Amino acid sequence: MRNRKTNATATAMMLALAFAAGVPAIASAEAVLRIGMTAADIPRTLGQPDQGFEGNRFTGLTMYDALTMWDLSLSDKASAMIAGLATEWKVDDADKTKWVFKLRPGVSFHDGSPFNADAVVWNVEKVLKQDAPQFDPSQVGVTASRMPTLVSARKVDDMTVELTTKEPDSFLPINLTNLFMASPTKWQQFYDKADGADAKAKSQAAWAAFAKEPSGTGPWKMSSFTPRERLELVKNDNYWDKARVPKADKMVLLPMPEANARTAALLSGQVNWIEAPAPDALPEIKQRGFALYSNEEPHVWPWQFSRVEGSPWNDIRVRKAANLCVDREGLRDGLLAGLMVPATGTFEPGHPWRGNPTFQIKYDKPAAQKLMQEAGFGPSKKLTVKIQTSASGSGQMLPLPMNEYLQQALAECYFDVQLDVIEWNTLFTNWRRGAKDPSANGSNATNVTYAAMDPFFALVRFLQSGMAPPVSNNWGFINNPKFDELVKKARQTFEPAARDAALAELHAASVDDAAFLYVAHDVAPRAMSSKIKGFVQPKSWFVDFSPVSVAP
Repeated sequence: MRNRKTNATATAMMLALAFAAGVPAIASAEAVLRIGMTAADIPRTLGQPDQGFEGNRFTGLTMYDALTMWDLSLSDKASAMIAGLATEWKVDDADKTKWVFKLRPGVSFHDGSPFNADAVVWNVEKVLKQDAPQFDPSQVGVTASRMPTLVSARKVDDMTVELTTKEPDSFLPINLTNLFMASPTKWQQFYDKADGADAKAKSQAAWAAFAKEPSGTGPWKMSSFTPRERLELVKNDNYWDKARVPKADKMVLLPMPEANARTAALLSGQVNWIEAPAPDALPEIKQRGFALYSNEEPHVWPWQFSRVEGSPWNDIRVRKAANLCVDREGLRDGLLAGLMVPATGTFEPGHPWRGNPTFQIKYDKPAAQKLMQEAGFGPSKKLTVKIQTSASGSGQMLPLPMNEYLQQALAECYFDVQLDVIEWNTLFTNWRRGAKDPSANGSNATNVTYAAMDPFFALVRFLQSGMAPPVSNNWGFINNPKFDELVKKARQTFEPAARDAALAELHAASVDDAAFLYVAHDVAPRAMSSKIKGFVQPKSWFVDFSPVSVAP
């Protein structure tokens, strides 16, 4: 084992050095964060990133702001929603489909144009109003699916907007953390100059130009961009929140989807920060003086089951058997070197949305085998299931080794697991197309990790029947009237404690139904140079790069 690790590290070092040949030297006078991402490509820069929440982390929350934001300053408490470009908001007492948001005064986009109510309406309509000049279908999937009840925005005055939902929705302020504000003035300049036979062609050309020269209100601004290779951001000295003007001068983002290559790049000094280091390299990383960070985050690594007609997962005995056949502690202590928390649902005991499920998810192979035999399977009659997964990606941890672990574990409970491995961004796109789409390639489960920061992301988009594709991420077309009833109850409850109780009931019902194969919660491991100071590892999918400094 020792020699295999050494050889793997040596091979990865060679890959990193070859990669580094294309990385120009950076002036030592600048304080530069150089980050190896797990993504295989630079997330989109036009205002609504792709690449899942890794895209939001690196090209969303850096260059852009939303009306509401996450507090990423604490490591010992769950990240809470706070004011962003809106300073306050309130649902209408008489009509709970209407919300009024008061906007932050004195904020400017990177191009110098003012942020105001017109800009908010423009950004809502870029993803919701199909006849708006700036409407961009390519941004709809990663935005509208995350705020499915929002239907319109109306300017009240320069610093006030009214947002309308199609039904009462207490989750709306949280959903709006995903709608990033791009500069209408900057876009319009590109539109006016664009060639095109019609308005749609001009709009597409304008968005393509905007992506190369974006303008948000965020603490970082783009300085250069090489597709598939690197993105360079510089600090925004004029950022509206002076406490969050970045301490570093520059941030360089490099796609490095292979864990050993990322690790080698860190060890060789080509980067000073990596996401998700190779677990078997942790002893060497520590020995070499690098800092390691991790923290349990609101995140689940699952299999999401197809529930369409003919799916093998329609039998609850099969779903429960899969959940009982996985030794999560063995996965944690072996393959992942401690870098995970075993999942017994979307939320663990102690969380206000946990509830009291009666089905206890644990490792119990005899019980799993008994359930499978009751369902008609055994040593001489295996159940074939096909899982679509990726080789890397945002929050995917180590998807191939982890799925191979599950493949071997489930074989002992009479499953024949087949893996369909595709590129991460393709998998993420397929996630919104659903199990019925040809892109599923015959798979009856998908392995896309999900954030559990808020009710919609954690539960509603998977469990409510109305969230089936193309609306949102109910990939497997779950259609359970009890789930729908509890979603409606939670969504229309505006008192926090009562809403929490409804969400706990919904979560318990989903565990009792074995809605997913719950495997792990990520701990977001990162490794970085000891010269990096001021970093806080929050209990969140996201991080704040602003307070991070780089010592000489």
